[in-house]
Amino acid sequence: MKFILRRHLMEKKFIPEVKSNLRHRMVHIPESMYKASGITVLGKRIKTLVFTTDIAIINNTNGHAIMAVYPFTPTLSITNAIIMSSSLPVFAGVGGGITSGIRSVNMALQAEMLGAYGVIVNAPMKNETIVQMKKVLDIPIVATIVSAYDDIEGKINSGADILNVSGGKKTAFLVEEIRKKVGYEFPIIATGGDNEQNVIDTINAGANALSYTPPTSAEIFHEVMANYRQDMREKQDE
Repeated sequence: MKFILRRHLMEKKFIPEVKSNLRHRMVHIPESMYKASGITVLGKRIKTLVFTTDIAIINNTNGHAIMAVYPFTPTLSITNAIIMSSSLPVFAGVGGGITSGIRSVNMALQAEMLGAYGVIVNAPMKNETIVQMKKVLDIPIVATIVSAYDDIEGKINSGADILNVSGGKKTAFLVEEIRKKVGYEFPIIATGGDNEQNVIDTINAGANALSYTPPTSAEIFHEVMANYRQDMREKQDE
């Protein structure tokens, strides 16, 4: 009897959940993303990365890590604010487009000193800059790939430790093509898309971890306020 019970527990694990009265409103990662194998970075197994710089969301999500990339010139004040306020590992954007060269190298080193778990370089980042980063960093370099025309092998040979695939609707296809080039073991992060089927397709294509774009605070507030109005109407009708 004990053997049968133990086998049942192994087949389907029950996960106890301890909830909070004040923190029940959270940004939850889609369950399907947890089917990914994950990537172990500095001793932590990471399956999901929340793509945001919103400190309120960072402190109210069940994701495994934060992908702090934004469409402005990266600054240490922003990186520091995110790392200091986050209980999750932070992967910090350090440029690649307008910001590059020695400035990006210095930014990456400072991000490591502040406690970042990794740095993310955007697709236009030159391989020469990745080489310079690799010489001074002890944390992984995450290189963003946006199309099959990117110099994937060049980025890896220059020192990229992880690939971050962002191919829009073609992400799963792009991950599959990259796997053919880099083999089974090289770590790949990929965007999860906007539905469960995209997530499953991307995992099956070879992604080890998935990035998730959460709703904005404004979108969450819109839903909250709509519920408040509905409650007030119902009370008025009573």
